[in-house]
Amino acid sequence: QVQLVETGGGSVQAGGSLRLSCAASRYMYSPYCMGWFRQAPGKEREAVAYIEDDGKTSYADSVKGRFTISQDNAKNTLYLQMNSLKPEDTAMYYCATKPRRGLCSRPSMYDYWGQGTQVTVSS
Repeated sequence: QVQLVETGGGSVQAGGSLRLSCAASRYMYSPYCMGWFRQAPGKEREAVAYIEDDGKTSYADSVKGRFTISQDNAKNTLYLQMNSLKPEDTAMYYCATKPRRGLCSRPSMYDYWGQGTQVTVSS
């Protein structure tokens, strides 16, 4: 079992930045995927970015060049640095993890989820 707690959401104007954090209740042992997902009202949950235990990262096309996923294993914390935010980035953001590699972009494959943190970007 692992508990995940996201923080760092808020309201910003377009062009602004936010950094989301996801604190895990324990160290993540290999293999694993840890990812950030988002869900806007009326839309399906989608992958934003994920990182695997070997350090490989992947991003949705819509956030490439603007968002950066990283982790601090000493702090059991996952981060999402979001720059040049756009109104279409408005959503509830969730972090998630699963003790397996592969299919890391699929929300249905994840075992553990945080409660989410709201990001609102105004134009």
